[in-house]
Amino acid sequence: MYEMKRLGRDAAELTALADHLTAHGLVLEMLAGPLQGMYDPSGPGRLLFGFFAAMAETERESNREATLEGLDTAARKGNHGGRPPVITDDMLHTVLRRRANGETVEDIQPDLLIPTGRRKGQSPSLSSIYRALAEYEKARAYPGAVETAHADYAALQQRDRSPE
Repeated sequence: MYEMKRLGRDAAELTALADHLTAHGLVLEMLAGPLQGMYDPSGPGRLLFGFFAAMAETERESNREATLEGLDTAARKGNHGGRPPVITDDMLHTVLRRRANGETVEDIQPDLLIPTGRRKGQSPSLSSIYRALAEYEKARAYPGAVETAHADYAALQQRDRSPE
């Protein structure tokens, strides 16, 4: 192993690795860093594997907390990540209006242009239009479902962050 931090991501992964090495009669050799040398996961090296497991778990939890904090900060600023929608509200209303006048989605599709992103200036795919129509219908059928889902998610995040 070149670096200690490349050994595993959490305690369960490191424990499985130690068991695998022991079962096959292998040892771990650290090539760089302050702990260079060979370590037997079944002998005195077991303590080192325990230390690696604790460090990996701590680093993983720290990264998770930082990521959630960054996502929460971005959401408060109105940034929810992901790609911009291909079908804008204006495009959806155009499709709905023209379908009400008897046109098919296949007839409407060439007249629509994607306003932003990598495919800017191109027509959206038929599947994107049908997906947007399905989401619109679902939102009409279950008017409060989206708001309820967002509220439930926010409550779960708050519960996970609150100290017990």
